[in-house]
Amino acid sequence: VPCKQHEAGAVFPTEVTGKPVSTLRPAYNIHVNGVLHCRVRYSQLLGLHEQIKKEYGNNVVPTFPPKKIFTLTPAEVEQRREQLEKYMQAVRQDPLLGTSEMFNSFLRKAQQETQQIPTEEVQLEVHLSNGQKVKVNILTSDQTEDVLEAVATKLDLPEDLVGYFSLFLVQEGLEGGCTFVRKLQEFELPYVSVTSLRNPDYHIVLRKSYWDSAYDSDVMENRVGLNLLYAQTVSDIERGWILVNKDQHRQLKSLQEKGSKKEFIRLAQTLKYFGYIKFDPCITDFPEKGCHVIVSAGNNELNFHVKLPNNQMKEGSFKVTRMRCWRVTSSVTNPCSSSKCEVKLELAFEYLMSKDRLQWVTITSPQAIMMSICLQSMVDELMVKKSGGSIKKMQKKRLNGSIHRSDSQQTVKSPPLLVRNKFNCCMLSSVSLRGISASNSANDISGNDFHGNYAFEGIGDDDL
Repeated sequence: VPCKQHEAGAVFPTEVTGKPVSTLRPAYNIHVNGVLHCRVRYSQLLGLHEQIKKEYGNNVVPTFPPKKIFTLTPAEVEQRREQLEKYMQAVRQDPLLGTSEMFNSFLRKAQQETQQIPTEEVQLEVHLSNGQKVKVNILTSDQTEDVLEAVATKLDLPEDLVGYFSLFLVQEGLEGGCTFVRKLQEFELPYVSVTSLRNPDYHIVLRKSYWDSAYDSDVMENRVGLNLLYAQTVSDIERGWILVNKDQHRQLKSLQEKGSKKEFIRLAQTLKYFGYIKFDPCITDFPEKGCHVIVSAGNNELNFHVKLPNNQMKEGSFKVTRMRCWRVTSSVTNPCSSSKCEVKLELAFEYLMSKDRLQWVTITSPQAIMMSICLQSMVDELMVKKSGGSIKKMQKKRLNGSIHRSDSQQTVKSPPLLVRNKFNCCMLSSVSLRGISASNSANDISGNDFHGNYAFEGIGDDDL
């Protein structure tokens, strides 16, 4: 996801090209899903580095690109950009630094300053699955967790159920369709993220953020939770995400008419693709290159509906427990403007096809980051459940300026924000410093961006 160099002091209406001007300081654009998140200068990143070093010590902090006395040549400019990219990747992947309030608040502040949105009270609309809107009074500088809590308070959702839900950035499509762009992260300000897009098709949606339908029972114990889950289930059925035959449709309609929401949800739980997120049509190299595919995420798997070159349709699933690792890579396919960048995103995972055969499967999709986040959250949930924990014990608690988690997480030693993959790049697989060279291309993300999967299980041929 691209970052390009600009000259500080300019208004940046268009891409700045040419050699750096010695009297101006270079700046770097950080993009999220091809959209400008923030603009930072070398001196700002150096200041962040010094703060991190002071707080956590020299042994923890990765190497920072050194200062240069003389004006940088074009080759040195590109070298520094690459070094800064590696530095930001390394910080985010570190389980301590990458989840620190210091790092995330730096990115939030930079986002607000770049988008030139002052801190003030505003009203933000958050959509529910049934199309209703919840209007909450927040500050433009409120982070994702603050906005989620404000929505929960407005809905009268109990505090112990807040962790079952998340905020998602969604783009409305034609005929009522919608594209899940991403789950809003701790490093961004929801109001700034959605308003800076300047497009009414984008909005924020409240949706459940767990995968195991057994947790539905916890949510349904509460009236508000029940209504939210019911509205989401109805919406998923209407948009065709959950498959329903005529007989099941008749039963569901009867339960709706009776107002039997719990029974409606329990029947829906038995249907195919209940609780899945369906992605837009994209391209895969499995079982052969160039196949069109519709990917759905749910039930601890990625489900493929593949159209082969001979127009034959095939369906299959890849279990997250059989993925040894995965990564998101990005490359710039066209020159960038100051705010939007055309980026080719790919999700690749290494899958245990048989007892002794691992194979890479690649999905090319603008939603590759969202797919990766889904995989990560499935692994998190599996590992917490394996440790004897539950979602009720996952509530975020701020202590001494950083996020800590209680009980169940303490039995999981690494890393702290639930159980993350060995090479954790939750944010910087979606946010990275990536420059535009003379050829307008970018290299793949380095090998350090692999997600090693703690939930991976070796299996025998009989189990496949």
